Amino acid sequence: MLSRFMSGSIRNLEREYSCTVRLLDDTEYTCTIQRDAKGQYLFDLICHHLNLLEKDYFGIRYVDPDKQRHWLEFTKSIAKQMKSQPPFTMCLRVKFYPPDPAALKEEITRYLVFLQIKRDLYHGRLLCKTSDAAMLAAHILQAEIGDYDPGKHPEGYSSKFQFFPKHSEKLERRIADIHKTELIGQTPETSERNFLQKAQMLETYGVDPHPCKDVSGNPAFLAFTPFGFVVLQGNKRVHFLKWNEVTKLKFEGKTFHVYANQKEDEKIILTYFAPTPEACKHLWKCGVEHQAFYKLEKSSQVRTVSSSNLFFKGSRFRYSGRVAKEVMEQSAKIKREPPEIHRAGLVPSRSCPSITHGPRLSSVPRTRRRAVHISIMEGLESLRDSAHSTPVRSVSHGESFMPRSRSQATDASEGTAVISDEAYSPSDSVLPTPVAEHSMELAVSRQINGAPCSIEEEKESEAGTPMYGEGGDFGADGRSAQEGAGGDSTLSEVEQVNKFVLSVLRLLLVTIGLLFVLLLLLIILTESDLDIAFLRDIRQTPEFEQFHYEYFCPLRRWFACKLRWVGGLLINK
Repeated sequence: MLSRFMSGSIRNLEREYSCTVRLLDDTEYTCTIQRDAKGQYLFDLICHHLNLLEKDYFGIRYVDPDKQRHWLEFTKSIAKQMKSQPPFTMCLRVKFYPPDPAALKEEITRYLVFLQIKRDLYHGRLLCKTSDAAMLAAHILQAEIGDYDPGKHPEGYSSKFQFFPKHSEKLERRIADIHKTELIGQTPETSERNFLQKAQMLETYGVDPHPCKDVSGNPAFLAFTPFGFVVLQGNKRVHFLKWNEVTKLKFEGKTFHVYANQKEDEKIILTYFAPTPEACKHLWKCGVEHQAFYKLEKSSQVRTVSSSNLFFKGSRFRYSGRVAKEVMEQSAKIKREPPEIHRAGLVPSRSCPSITHGPRLSSVPRTRRRAVHISIMEGLESLRDSAHSTPVRSVSHGESFMPRSRSQATDASEGTAVISDEAYSPSDSVLPTPVAEHSMELAVSRQINGAPCSIEEEKESEAGTPMYGEGGDFGADGRSAQEGAGGDSTLSEVEQVNKFVLSVLRLLLVTIGLLFVLLLLLIILTESDLDIAFLRDIRQTPEFEQFHYEYFCPLRRWFACKLRWVGGLLINK
C-alpha cells in the first residue's frame, strides 16, 4: 500500500514542474503547473495574481540555452517550447506597446506600462534628447518620492537615482530643478500619466531593438512599434514604414526582407542580416505578430503566414490573440472598482535602483570618470557622422492607431530623423538577439556610468539572461566597415544565386521522392499478393486492368529484356 502511494506521488511530481516569472516591479511569482499546460494557462495565472484585465498588451519572455530570447506562445505547451530543463524562469514584459498609453482604461495597466518604459529608459532602449530625458526622469522622481522636501531631499538627491545608462552632473541638476519647481502637487498617478504622454511622443517609444546589419555591412537596429517598422542607425531613424505600407515580411536563413508600398505606388524592399538564423526567425515572428495586432480590424482577419514562397520550404506562423482595435473596444466595457495598486517605488528594485537604495557606487574617481566620458562622447560623435542609411531597391508600381499629434509630426518629418544627442546603443544584455563578440570601449562606458555590467547583476535584472557582446557592433571592426561597401554587396548577390540553386535542387529532390513513392505503390498494386480491401478494390476497376495489360506488362517485359542484355554484356566481358 505504501509503495503504491509512493509510486503515485512520484508520477504526480513527474507530471508537474515549478515555474518562476519575474514581474515588472522585479518581484517574483512562482507556481507549479502541469507538464502539458499551455502558455495561456500560465499567463492567466499571472494576470489573476496582478488583477489585470487589459492583458493583451503583455507577454511572457524567456531565454533559451543559446541566449536567444523568445516570446512564449500561448497556444502551445510550455514544456515543448522550453529547451532547458525545469524549473523554468521567465519574465512578464510589455509585448505590444499601447499606441496611447495615457488613455488606457485602468490605472493598474498604466502603472505596469510605466514600469516597462522606466525599464526601457534605464537600459537605453528608450533614447531621447537631453531636454526630454530630464522631464521623464523628473516625472519618475515625483511618482516615487512625491513633492520636493528640503528636509528629506538634500543637495544632489537626484544623483542617487539611476534613470539612464549614463548620467552627467548638468542633467542631474536639470532633473532636480524640474522636480522642485514644475511638478509640485502631482500625485503618483498624475505623474505616471504625464510620463506616459511624454514617452509616447518619442521616436523610440515601443522599440524592442533587434541588432542586424544592412547590405553594406553597417550595424543597425530593427524594431516594430505601435506605429510601424523602424530602422535606427547611429543617432538617426533612417527608415520608418507605417503598418499600412508594409505588405510582406519574409526571412531566409539570416536574411530578413521587408516589402512595402510607399507614396506614388513606389515599391521598396529593405534587406537586413541577423547574426543567426534563430535570431532572424524571432525577428520575423515579432514582425508578423505586431503587424497583425496593429494593422488588422478584427482577429478573424488573421491568416497563417509563410516565410517563403517556395513549396515545402520555410516556416509557417499565425498570430493568436485579439488585435488592437478589439482590445480598445473591450477595455471600454470594463466596469469595476479600480483595483488597489502596490507601487514598488520604495521596494528594492534589481534593475532600476531607487533613492532608498543609496547611490550607485563606482570604483572610478569622478574626475577620471569625466575624462573617460569625454573620450567616449568623441567616439559617439564619429559614429553619428558615419551613420549610413540602408540601400533600398525601388520598383515603379487603413490608417494606423496613431494619435493625431503623433501622426501629424510623423507626416511632417522626413524618412531620416535625429532621435537623440548620442548614438542608439541599448544595453547589449537586454537585446532580443545574442551577439558573440564584445566591444570593450562601450562596455567600459556602461560600467563607469552605472549600467549593468556583471553577469550576476543582469541575471537579476532580466530573468536569468546572461550578458552578451555589444549589440550595435556585432564585432565589426574598421576593416570590415571599409570593405563592406563593395565586398558585401557582391557576396550578397552570390548568396542569392546560391539560395536559388539550393531551392531548385530541393524542389527537384522532393519531386523525385514523390515519383519514387508512387512507383513503389504501383509495384505493390501490380506485383504483390497482398489481399487488402482497398488494394483489391483498386485492382478490380476496369481502368486499372486496362493500365496493367496495355502499359505496365509491356514496360515490365522491356525492362526485363534490357536487364538480360546488360547481364549478358557483363558475363561476356
